[in-house]
Amino acid sequence: MITLAIGLSIVLLLVILFLLFRIGTLASIFRGSTQRAVGTTKTSNKVNSLLMLLFLIVGGAAFAWSFADAWDDMNQPLASVHGGWTDSLFWTTMIVIGIVFVITQILLFWYSYKYQHKDEKRAYYYPHNNKLEIVWTMIPAVVMALLVFAGWKTWANITSAAPADAVVIEVMGKQFSWLVRYPGPDGKLGEANVHLIDATNEIGVDFSDPNSMDDFMPREIHVPKGKPVLLKIRSRDVIHSVFLPHFRVKMDAVPGMPTKFWFVPTKTTAEVRTEIGNPDFNFELACTEICGRGHFAMRFILVVDEPEEYEEWLASQTPFIEQNPQLLTKFTHDAKEQVVLEKSAEEVKTEL
Repeated sequence: MITLAIGLSIVLLLVILFLLFRIGTLASIFRGSTQRAVGTTKTSNKVNSLLMLLFLIVGGAAFAWSFADAWDDMNQPLASVHGGWTDSLFWTTMIVIGIVFVITQILLFWYSYKYQHKDEKRAYYYPHNNKLEIVWTMIPAVVMALLVFAGWKTWANITSAAPADAVVIEVMGKQFSWLVRYPGPDGKLGEANVHLIDATNEIGVDFSDPNSMDDFMPREIHVPKGKPVLLKIRSRDVIHSVFLPHFRVKMDAVPGMPTKFWFVPTKTTAEVRTEIGNPDFNFELACTEICGRGHFAMRFILVVDEPEEYEEWLASQTPFIEQNPQLLTKFTHDAKEQVVLEKSAEEVKTEL
């Protein structure tokens, strides 16, 4: 290892000395104290320009191969309605900038070859062209305006208010796991308060709220196919990011600032398993915000069921309060203490 480091140091030193020599040569040319050409020789200019073309061809081929090879990994199965809008916008943008990228790279390397240094050639002086300036300013401006408008329209559709019949799910991020809560048969989530969070009540549910009595916290997220799903998102410590790649859902979980996102699943887990030929496939909720050492562990399985299967799963869930009855006792005791305190305060006021 030491030998390799010494060898690299020597190579680096030689490169630096060569560059210093070249800088000295160029400085002499600019001062007019030497007639030596900027390029070392005509042969080296030719070689360098040919290498530019070779790099364009080989690099372009490698880029095309890597893009094709990673195609399946880049294009995960699509399983939501708005995901189609997102993909359409993404690939439209990629095609537009891809065309510009390819054209500019071809011109860049072709010009390096075509206009290589030759002693008998002089550059053509072409300082300004108003028409050209207008063309290459207006075309990008119009294209960008169209892309921005399309993006705004898609974003407005995605972030619009969720339908009234949406399945409501609360997702809370914490270092380093996800906590998920569903409303029970009443369809209403109970209130939550960060001050109520403890080792048992990790999500801070306020069990003095009647709506919280039937809330439950499952080990997997289940959603019905073809029905809107509203995620109510929050964090209890640092910034996390809710990411459901197959539904094209991504929304930050920010402490003190609840966010939300809704989508409509279009494929069940079983259908996607059949589609891709992988019986072990699962949708998953991941965190895409590097939130600490345990960031990698923030993974939560999501299952898309047929509506009938979802209703069966929903009916099989046990309310959180039934699994932790001591919480109800604690809240009842605290409520009684609060009543006593309020009465004592009234008695003091009366005496005064």
